[in-house]
Amino acid sequence: MTKVKKISTCLWFDDRAEEAVNFYTSVFSNSKILSTSYYQSQGNEEKKKVLTITFEIEGQNFIALNGGPHFTFTPAISISVSCETQEEVDILWSKLTEGGKESKCAWLEDKYGLSWQIVPTILGKLLGDPDPIKAKNVMEAMLKMQKIDIKALQEAYDK
Repeated sequence: MTKVKKISTCLWFDDRAEEAVNFYTSVFSNSKILSTSYYQSQGNEEKKKVLTITFEIEGQNFIALNGGPHFTFTPAISISVSCETQEEVDILWSKLTEGGKESKCAWLEDKYGLSWQIVPTILGKLLGDPDPIKAKNVMEAMLKMQKIDIKALQEAYDK
């Protein structure tokens, strides 16, 4: 039996939890499905319906729940992913926006309605620079972007 971490994020899906988990674990190479539980069948054992799937992405545990149509995702909660390179930003952005939609300032919504932030680690460093002009230039550049462009951030910083 898989040991559950003390804190996990539970993601509520109508009935697409299994599809979503398969998608998320295909997007992130350091991911895996840990366990699956099923609704108790009422006589038809051949067709099991997934209740929950516990999975891991980059060491973070998630639980996907097929809870029905009662709740949906909002951008008030998002999953933030730190990226070291532009290539990593580009790959994740491309995969996660497929069937979803782009937003501003590193935010996107995937095809399941879940919000993500794909953030290069250098962004925090540049925004935190003690020179307020440099930090302001970076902020102004970032506010014009959807997917973050590290080269454009660096150019704004170096102005």
